[in-house]
Amino acid sequence: MSERIPVGVLGATGMVGQRYIKLLENHPWFKVTYVAASPRSAGKPYREAVENRWLIGADIPSDVAPLIVEDANDEKKALGKCRFVFSALEMGKDEIKALEGRYAAEGIPVVSNASANRWTEDVPMLIPEINSSHLDIIAKQKAHHGWDKGFVAVKPNCSLQTYMMPLYALIQAGYPVKRMIVTTLQAVSGAGYPGVPSFDMIDNIVPYIGGEEEKTEKECLKILGSVSGDVIQNASLPVVSSTCTRVSVIDGHTATVSLEFDLPEDKKPSLEEIERVWTSFRSVPQELNLPSAPEHPIVVRHEVNRPQPRRDRETEKGMACVIGRLRKCSVFDVKFVALSHNTKRGAALGGILNAELLKAKGFFD
Repeated sequence: MSERIPVGVLGATGMVGQRYIKLLENHPWFKVTYVAASPRSAGKPYREAVENRWLIGADIPSDVAPLIVEDANDEKKALGKCRFVFSALEMGKDEIKALEGRYAAEGIPVVSNASANRWTEDVPMLIPEINSSHLDIIAKQKAHHGWDKGFVAVKPNCSLQTYMMPLYALIQAGYPVKRMIVTTLQAVSGAGYPGVPSFDMIDNIVPYIGGEEEKTEKECLKILGSVSGDVIQNASLPVVSSTCTRVSVIDGHTATVSLEFDLPEDKKPSLEEIERVWTSFRSVPQELNLPSAPEHPIVVRHEVNRPQPRRDRETEKGMACVIGRLRKCSVFDVKFVALSHNTKRGAALGGILNAELLKAKGFFD
């Protein structure tokens, strides 16, 4: 692509916003030309706004460092400066929902990491390998609000990335799932910065993360649902029971999963068939050769002690779901351990992949 699309980042000074800035530094399709954050950062060069709190471990991209940070609450400031925005806003949900709507009303599409619009019936909650067909709802969303070029698309909660692709791959292969029990072991970076106090995390596991279990149990049903009229109709299965915990890992969410197939005993897949389904799985991002798409969305390991966050979170540049310990379950049918990179696939790089899908499908033209 000869000309990169100018893009903006809302919440650019926060942890996820910073990851967007760094991951987009050499992106072949997109170029950051606009940054916005809270009023206390507005008016400062970006390098000054993040001084002493740049968290990504590398230099601030030289083309973004001198950009003046604008007030994210003033959507009109973005006009003429970017084609669409990534939303990494850290505000109350009602405030975020209203603000993202105002950007869309100004003709600026919003590709959001925030949870505020995940349950809006005409907003697609995208994992591009799974539900790219949900992009069909955007025309209905624009008509509903009277928007011309603007719209809102969101990504799901980061904890879902550990199990959604292997679940979907099995369903697509003709092996529907009735019930699942999921226990997540979530990295501290999922809580943002400064996050969970060190006294709570060192030598400890916190067996509760506010709102995570509800997201883990319910968001999958919207992702697996289908566009029906003017809304996205949720799937009815699988029924998910989850326990979400915080562990002393910096990056990489792990999940232990037990699942039961919605099939007669003689129709259920063998372990060998399940692995074949996973390792052969490819979808729309791979077909379109999107820049951030992993070549192998699901990677299966056979070592008895894998996957591990430190060893496996960067698999396929942090965009793969890494699975290990696939075995029979004495209560349901099978169980396994899965890992995904929560601040890449589960956050900024997942949002960038969503934007790449939208670009490839002509939504920014």
